[in-house]
Amino acid sequence: MSDDVGKIEKSDAEWRELLSSESHAVLRKEATEPPGSSELNHEKREGTFVCAACNLPLFESSAKYESGTGWPSFFDAMPGCVDTRTDFKLILPRTEYHCARCGGHQGHVFKDGPHPTGQRYCNNGVALRFVPAGEDLPPLRD
Repeated sequence: MSDDVGKIEKSDAEWRELLSSESHAVLRKEATEPPGSSELNHEKREGTFVCAACNLPLFESSAKYESGTGWPSFFDAMPGCVDTRTDFKLILPRTEYHCARCGGHQGHVFKDGPHPTGQRYCNNGVALRFVPAGEDLPPLRD
């Protein structure tokens, strides 16, 4: 991530004021939305997917593909925009990823994606906002 973007921190109360209850549960408490529940599953326009908490661009639409999992999936993230760590919540280790700017939980990355990366970033739709090509990206949230 670019040094000029900078990390942000907010209290849980501040995040609750800014986010819907569904987005807060996923982004701040690492919940998972039900499969097939996001309208972003069907989003096929050109554009950019940004973090729903801080507006950092995370994925280009050109990296989105239909994985058949019920969650928006991408084969690559924008450089430096996600951080990963190992998650043992289901006993077997998984790689969890977060927005590099605000730390908001996005989903998990698996090694069963398409070429060219072989990665599948399995994202919660409520953790993202879609900005169609031609529209200005929202300003980064302070």
